Amino acid sequence: MKKIEDILKKHPIVLFDGVCNLCNTSVQIVIKNDVKNIFKFAPLQNPEVQIYLQNQKEDFNGVDSILLLTPQKIYTKSSAALTIAKNLKGMYALLYVFYLIPKPIRDLVYDFIAKNRYRWYGKQDQCMIPTKALKNKFL
Repeated sequence: MKKIEDILKKHPIVLFDGVCNLCNTSVQIVIKNDVKNIFKFAPLQNPEVQIYLQNQKEDFNGVDSILLLTPQKIYTKSSAALTIAKNLKGMYALLYVFYLIPKPIRDLVYDFIAKNRYRWYGKQDQCMIPTKALKNKFL
């Protein structure tokens, strides 16, 4: 398995809650609309991901929703979601306009949805297993 640092040299990596139905659906939407094949994906539950995050200067313990890893920065919450959307085809790219809203306000909405995602969308017993066709998009 390639190291996260090696993958980051060519692709941003979307980290997501692998047991969350909302997160898994969101990953499917990103894959479908990532026509430039920009992103790679990994569940936060991946041991390699957990080690990588533990070795960062910032504390990511307790992060249980979405992160976007780039060589320059790790985006969290609404900033991660909007930065991902900016790189997608169609109307999704227009969502980036919400970046104009101050991060504390954006993250308040994001946190409300994240807090209720299992209740509203459900949860799986295990992480999503990618199909053979999508396997190369996942760590």
